[in-house]
Amino acid sequence: QVQLVESGGGSVQAGGSLRLSCAASGRTFSTSPMGWFRQAPGKEREFVAAISWSGGSTTYAESAKGRFTISRDNAKKMAYLQMNSLKPEDTAVYYCAAAPRAGRTITLPTPERLYDYWGQGTQVTVSS
Repeated sequence: QVQLVESGGGSVQAGGSLRLSCAASGRTFSTSPMGWFRQAPGKEREFVAAISWSGGSTTYAESAKGRFTISRDNAKKMAYLQMNSLKPEDTAVYYCAAAPRAGRTITLPTPERLYDYWGQGTQVTVSS
């Protein structure tokens, strides 16, 4: 079992930055790939970024490349999403997720269906 709690969302102007945090509990965090997803109003939830269990590998959606950075601290059971150069189209509820089962065979899972545990989400609003 893994429980996830996001924090760090808020309102920011275009061009600004936010750092989202995801606090995890449970024994499998340190062996689970972690992902960040987002859901904008009226849209389906979409993949943003993923990080391997060790933190040595990462992957990003095209919309996030060059602006967002995913990281993790296994000792603290934390995952992070640093978001820079934010745009109004980044406005969404952001979720962190853990994929302990998929992580047995997949280093960087990206499909939502591969993630077993989800946080409650944190709102990010970017104004122009």
